[in-house]
Amino acid sequence: MTILRHGDRSQAVHDLQRKLIDRGAKLIADGAFGDATEAAVRAYQAKVGLVSDGIAGPKTLAGLQGQDTGKLLKHADLLQASLRLGVPVAAVYALNEVESKGRGFLDNGKPVILYERHVMYDRLQLVRSPADDQEQLQQRALLLAKQAPALVNPKAGGYIGGTAEHQRLAQARQLHEAAALESASWGAFQVMGYHWQRLGYASIHDFVAAMNRSEAEHLEVFVRYIEADTNLLKALKAQKWATVAKLYNGPDYQRNLYDVKLERAFERHQDRALVAA
Repeated sequence: MTILRHGDRSQAVHDLQRKLIDRGAKLIADGAFGDATEAAVRAYQAKVGLVSDGIAGPKTLAGLQGQDTGKLLKHADLLQASLRLGVPVAAVYALNEVESKGRGFLDNGKPVILYERHVMYDRLQLVRSPADDQEQLQQRALLLAKQAPALVNPKAGGYIGGTAEHQRLAQARQLHEAAALESASWGAFQVMGYHWQRLGYASIHDFVAAMNRSEAEHLEVFVRYIEADTNLLKALKAQKWATVAKLYNGPDYQRNLYDVKLERAFERHQDRALVAA
């Protein structure tokens, strides 16, 4: 996945500059991603309504190549989220930059997912109706773990990535439709399907339908997730990035420097006037 940003020097940057020049940017195509190139990228992003972060990732490059950007996240979506959460736009930009996967859809148009076999193992044991017998559910989960360990397993793992994750999910759906859909993390922010009820969706299928519509819906899920966790929202409003990172990413957040990345991204976006396109 190509991502070009400030400080990069390459032929790819040169090609980016040529595309920006073709669209009216006043640049010299020297292959160096400096202030002028970053400003041109931001201007282009704002013009077409994309997230105006000055980073030329797959979404911006797709737009420059004339591809459809209808499903992609827009600046207006982040602005609305900031108003709803009561935090600076820069805070939402930072969350989008650090906590999202960078893209919410695969090249084939399907949402990005990651199927979790250990979650499936647990969800299969969930009592869903009065007719369900807990012991029978546990026995079935154990049996399936032996028969199909790549799909049902007490241990995490077995990831393939990309479109192959949808193949794993399709196979798991044959074992139990709802449990399988609940056992995948969905969209740009990789929110687990089993949160559907807590986040106010009518059903897991309602949640999945939203994940198939657009990255704006992915952001909606992320906003609902923050709103549902009062401690997370409080930390975000106070810009306590270590707490935000710990609550969202878990106790190992320091290993990936999530708090440092969030703070740096916030400061970088705070220094710029982010106006709606």
